[in-house]
Amino acid sequence: MSAILAVRNLEKTFGSLVAARDITVSVPAEQTVGVIGANGAGKTTFINMITGHLRPSKGSIWFEDKEITGQPSREITRLGISRSFQVAQIFPSLTVFENMCIAAAIARRSGGIFGNIVTPVHSPAATAEAEATIELFQIGRYREIIASALPQGVRKLLDIGMAVVGWPRLLLLDEPTSGISIEEKFDLMKVAMSALKSRKITVLFVEHDMEIVTRFADRVLAFYDGTVIADGTPTQTLSNQQVQELISGVRLKTSVKKPGHA
Repeated sequence: MSAILAVRNLEKTFGSLVAARDITVSVPAEQTVGVIGANGAGKTTFINMITGHLRPSKGSIWFEDKEITGQPSREITRLGISRSFQVAQIFPSLTVFENMCIAAAIARRSGGIFGNIVTPVHSPAATAEAEATIELFQIGRYREIIASALPQGVRKLLDIGMAVVGWPRLLLLDEPTSGISIEEKFDLMKVAMSALKSRKITVLFVEHDMEIVTRFADRVLAFYDGTVIADGTPTQTLSNQQVQELISGVRLKTSVKKPGHA
């Protein structure tokens, strides 16, 4: 598979502080990549540079053979890169359907596969895409529920659905299971990953739960001190001695004995 994302010698400094350094990664289309590391390891800085929320100090970022280094986040979104944040970015006083309609209308205005057109929130096009995405993420029974009243897992699915409604080709998820109960997190990821695979979306997701990483990632990047110290299959990365010593310790040694990821 050809690379949809290529990052070369990426670095980000804040004065004398080096937040990211020497990051070179190539991601094939439709791959699901888990990104792990302790707080402050450089994961979020890496994601922020790809999505245009931070300008790299050095290096380059290529998306579908087009250099996007330092471009504003709005332009990067228009090109086909979307993002879901750790805290769900939804309208709490609106229903699930209304949230999705707004996301669809915004996606159509900003371009993407829909082009630069102005789409009213309740236009037939926006409504149809909202309905399709609600069904794709299996939250149809919550369609008329106010977002603030949703279970946390459903709220996350709504948030991810809103990031997907514009049909991005690359999606970056920041801790999708954060704040989700043990009972909900695996079902949430099954639904989300199934939906993303059905739309052939390449996924990078930051995650601290190693069971989630092992089960749902095709590949895992391990960050420490601003750079990638391991890159391979979940088994390869999570059994890496540096990863075990610097990131996860004994807990991880137990988790890598689990069956392979789905």
